[in-house]
Amino acid sequence: MPITEILNKNAELYPDDVALVEINPQNENAGRVTWRDYSLIEANPNEFYRREITWKEFNKKANRFANLLMTRGIKKGDKVSILMMNCLEWLPIYFGILKAGAIAVPLNYRYTAEEIKYCVNKSDSEFVVFGPEFIGRIEEICHRMPAVKMWLYAGEGCPTFAESYESLIQYCSTHAPKVDITDEDDGAIYFSSGTTGFPKAILHNHESLVHAARVEQNHHSQTKDDVFLCIPPLYHTGAKMHWFGSFLVGGKAVLLKGIKPEWILKAVSDEKCTIVWLLVPWAQDILDAIDRGDIELDDYELEQWRLMHIGAQPVPPSLIRRWKTVFPNHDYDTNYGLSESIGPGCVHLGVENIHKVGAIGKAGFGWEVKIVDPQHNEVPRGEVGELAVKGPGVMTCYYKDEQSTNEVLADGWLFTGDMAEEDEDGFIYLVDRKKDVIISGGENLYPVQIEDFLRKNDAIKDVAVIGIPDARLGEIAAAVIEVKPGYSLTEEEVNDFCLDLPKYKRPRKIIFSDVPRNPTGKIEKPTLRKRYCGDSVVAQQNEINK
Repeated sequence: MPITEILNKNAELYPDDVALVEINPQNENAGRVTWRDYSLIEANPNEFYRREITWKEFNKKANRFANLLMTRGIKKGDKVSILMMNCLEWLPIYFGILKAGAIAVPLNYRYTAEEIKYCVNKSDSEFVVFGPEFIGRIEEICHRMPAVKMWLYAGEGCPTFAESYESLIQYCSTHAPKVDITDEDDGAIYFSSGTTGFPKAILHNHESLVHAARVEQNHHSQTKDDVFLCIPPLYHTGAKMHWFGSFLVGGKAVLLKGIKPEWILKAVSDEKCTIVWLLVPWAQDILDAIDRGDIELDDYELEQWRLMHIGAQPVPPSLIRRWKTVFPNHDYDTNYGLSESIGPGCVHLGVENIHKVGAIGKAGFGWEVKIVDPQHNEVPRGEVGELAVKGPGVMTCYYKDEQSTNEVLADGWLFTGDMAEEDEDGFIYLVDRKKDVIISGGENLYPVQIEDFLRKNDAIKDVAVIGIPDARLGEIAAAVIEVKPGYSLTEEEVNDFCLDLPKYKRPRKIIFSDVPRNPTGKIEKPTLRKRYCGDSVVAQQNEINK
């Protein structure tokens, strides 16, 4: 079953139920409209605090866009890039591309103009749909991209080099186009985080996309009555694939354009959200705001909130213990995944296993896992090796990159590049990225282990451990520490705190600074290496990582 069939089913079964809500807290004093108030939205799309769309309207919008693409020559298998911030138009555009039999190519909204150009060219995209935030970047490169047949602008005040999405789509049919789509047909290209240079293009078929929905619904038991709060960017597999679990059963989703703790809690309260997916920093910010008295929980209606789950990065056990103290009735879960495995869920802790917080869990629904040595032989339980996963959600390939594909795919197994170990109960713990391992005086140091230890310090908000060059030891571990507001911390205090670590694991250098993270929550270690190691070291590391 192609994933477009789920949208068709929801529109048929629940035509008048709300499918998506967009909330822009920065416009809190503005009005509330539905998609049916079309002339209002078209005239002033950014002046509303809250907008919503039903399943019937969602499906019609997707059909309109599919028909628009086909009238402009898009054929089955062609590629269409999306460069937009989270908004009510994003998902209808995505599904419109799929309904045309084309391949959707979501792009990271942080990309520079040159990165946009690279990814559009790499994916062979013929159309690009972009929002108002990207006019300058697109204008910088569009004249150098003759392969792009159409620049389609979704917003108010269309630039002269583009055509208006809103003006064109209103004349297109709302009936589904007659395109035969199968499970094996390609559906989407997602780009990797690009932490070692330009990102890789990850190709998935419709079977992968549907498997992501089934995995998520199996893990978190979404029903039609659940309401999912989506905060992370839709271009990434993490947020969208978690939403897929609600999508599968016709549940409502809320797109929140902002991450302030009070905005998150107000959205949960006003929209009666039951499931919230957070990144570690956002969960920390909520707890810190409560501790400071900036937020009073009695001001919000939160009784219906049943599940808080986290992914995209290692989760400090101390954070979850603290969360459960404040929200004792919440189920908690964590999911491990990567874009090559269609996002979260190939490894899954499970709400019943909170006693194993710190682990990423066991094989997810429909997945197999193993931990292997460099020759791909399974290692004994308790030993560190590379995590490999296998299942219907494994990517087809890195698009137009056979060498990189062959480096990570073998016999249906995806070799993740993450180092892990399995405990006596079969739970898997991440140790670190294979490429982030620090070799200091012949000893392997795994930064995540050191980071997890340091996060137990109440004064530390965030921490990243990187290797920096050392004439004697080759590399030493440096801890970049971001101190919580209102706390103080000295290098001597950090060193004293680390006395409980084995001597060889203790950071040799302490740096007090911010810890940069990308929109999906991953620490931007290349940025830190460049900042503290110099360009030559970063270039050498990038060459190793190719």
